[in-house]
Amino acid sequence: MDIGYRIKQLRTKNNLTLEELASRCELTKGFLSQLERNLTSPSIATLQDIVEALGTTLAKFFQEETEEKLVFTDDDYFVDEREECTIHWIVPNAQKNEMEPILLELPTQGQSHEVAVHEGEEFGYVLSGRIKLVNLDTGKAYIVKKGQTFYVKGSFSHCLKNDSAQPARVLWICTPPIF
Repeated sequence: MDIGYRIKQLRTKNNLTLEELASRCELTKGFLSQLERNLTSPSIATLQDIVEALGTTLAKFFQEETEEKLVFTDDDYFVDEREECTIHWIVPNAQKNEMEPILLELPTQGQSHEVAVHEGEEFGYVLSGRIKLVNLDTGKAYIVKKGQTFYVKGSFSHCLKNDSAQPARVLWICTPPIF
């Protein structure tokens, strides 16, 4: 770990000048400048004082920041093959995020699970085939073809069905996660 860089990073994040941090730690501006440039090393006690002045702890100071994964490949997907459909969980652990995307494959006569009323919204894009978006409360069905989208508020129970002779694939995104 680059201690000098980490100190400078926290100092600038807290909008402190070298002088202000030096005053809070009872150190000299020159010593802190040397620390930030890795020209000297602090004692544990001095480092403790610096990180406290920066509003953190030694444990958090040394905790490595993990870079959030932004790109996912086939290797990251989890596939759940069911009798009436196949669900590809295309973002791992998406339940912790604000939205949850899945790739849904519906064979001929296939059907998704029933989505109950919920506090959220859903978006779907039909990649191939044709599906029916069925309002389970009223029985009304809406045909959605390849290249078309649907947008649903969670105010009614619904599911997707494939009554056509061709398999269908749908990118289906929900917020908050419910799949």
